[in-house]
Amino acid sequence: MHPFRIDIPQARLDDLHARLDLTRWPDELPGVGWDHGVPLDYLKDLARHWRHEYDWRAQERRLNEFPQFRTEIDGQQVHFLHVRAPREDALPLIVTHGWPGSVAEFLQILEPLSQDFHLVVPSIPGYGFSGPTTEAGWDVFRVARAWAELMHRLGYDRYAAHGGDWGSQISRELGRLDAEHVTAVHVTMIGGLRDDEELSEDEQRRAATGARYQRELSGYSTIQSQRPQTLAYGLHDSPVGQLAWIAEKFFEWTDSASAPEDAVDRDQLLTNVMLYWLTGTAGSSARLYKESARVWRARPQPSATPTGVAVFPKDLVLPVRRLAEKTNNIVHWTEYDRGGHFAAMEQPELLVADIRKFLL
Repeated sequence: MHPFRIDIPQARLDDLHARLDLTRWPDELPGVGWDHGVPLDYLKDLARHWRHEYDWRAQERRLNEFPQFRTEIDGQQVHFLHVRAPREDALPLIVTHGWPGSVAEFLQILEPLSQDFHLVVPSIPGYGFSGPTTEAGWDVFRVARAWAELMHRLGYDRYAAHGGDWGSQISRELGRLDAEHVTAVHVTMIGGLRDDEELSEDEQRRAATGARYQRELSGYSTIQSQRPQTLAYGLHDSPVGQLAWIAEKFFEWTDSASAPEDAVDRDQLLTNVMLYWLTGTAGSSARLYKESARVWRARPQPSATPTGVAVFPKDLVLPVRRLAEKTNNIVHWTEYDRGGHFAAMEQPELLVADIRKFLL
């Protein structure tokens, strides 16, 4: 394992600024708002802020406040933060992001959680400073096996896992594949088997969020699970294209009314975008969807690992506990009245409290 420190050459920041200055803006229909995608005026203002006011060096320094490392696992570089608690006997906790997230998603929860847990926060292979994947086959199962190896190398024989989005699936599989060492899994997303039983009114409402997702919000997933390479050319070459692709999700999946900034800090959102842009991982991060497409179609293998779930009402899909319990050992379930998909950014205090309540 090698210590790692973020130090982006100035030439790459200058290149970003030049590309932002030369953006070729499309037209837009009047009065459609977010219905057709990211509104032109909104994106122009966000890009202006990115170009003239956002301070990457300040964000770089903030990220570098946390010890970081890289190691090779199964032929792939893995970048991770490793923040140890004051108590030597604290429970280790591996925390995993998803798409379009990154380790920057957790900046507000690292310090409070590190008071009680030894934190390991890796970048999924193909994401951020883990860099692009170099061969096919990196699905959620392979990532989970890599995480088990990472925790073994760190000397953690007994540990817990937390995740959201892809991190939820990876954490669940980690708890199943390394059940001998994983004490518990905490997630903010969880699926469940549908059955032929009649759904209650509340269950119907929750199922309707899944139907809306498939009908209106899943276009990105279809593209990334079928033709990620074609998408990569646009996102890798255009910072505004990358910005729009991610900012749209921060509007649609958060507890926001008119713009992503209703729910998340603007600069933290941009730092998240920067970790895709600066590492050239737009395409490789999208490949996780193609590699893992069979996970969505297959019947999930049961997990006996104690599982806790925190449900935030504006997440893109709301789970049904009764259905989740068919293949998961649910022992903790909390429903919140605010927050959405990016819980660590939107409601960090609620998320930290829920993790502590479940694991301590």
